[in-house]
Amino acid sequence: MEVQIPPSCVNEVYEERMAQAFAAEPLASVRTVAFGDLFLADIRAYREQRLAASGRSGVFPLWGLDTGALAREFVEAGFEAYLVCVDPRALPASFAGRRYDERLLTELPDGVDPCGENGEFHTFVHAGPIFGEPIACRTGEVVEREGFVFCDLLPG
Repeated sequence: MEVQIPPSCVNEVYEERMAQAFAAEPLASVRTVAFGDLFLADIRAYREQRLAASGRSGVFPLWGLDTGALAREFVEAGFEAYLVCVDPRALPASFAGRRYDERLLTELPDGVDPCGENGEFHTFVHAGPIFGEPIACRTGEVVEREGFVFCDLLPG
């Protein structure tokens, strides 16, 4: 389910939109939500608090795993992704639009988490063993907005 939020969304609007989404079908009956968080305790606590307020709970199956090993396992399993957002304070802007692969992992600067867990980058996963078929996409324009570097993905 896609939840629309405005650019530069303030937390109050985000929380309101998420509450609306969970109050409507098909999410109204969901009692447990899974998250891919790895080690940011404040984010986990926030998610658990918000879920508890609505009578739900969270599960964190990746919690505490080694991010380097997890990144290599992701690539070796055959998943394919692009870096679609880069924080240029942590990672050169030239990483926007790059494939998330073994080469990228070896070229990450020291201090950059290989899973982007500290917000260094965000990915779009478009293929892998759990996909019925890959999502056909290609990289497009790279732009800087609000202090971040984004790479558009286009159909194809």
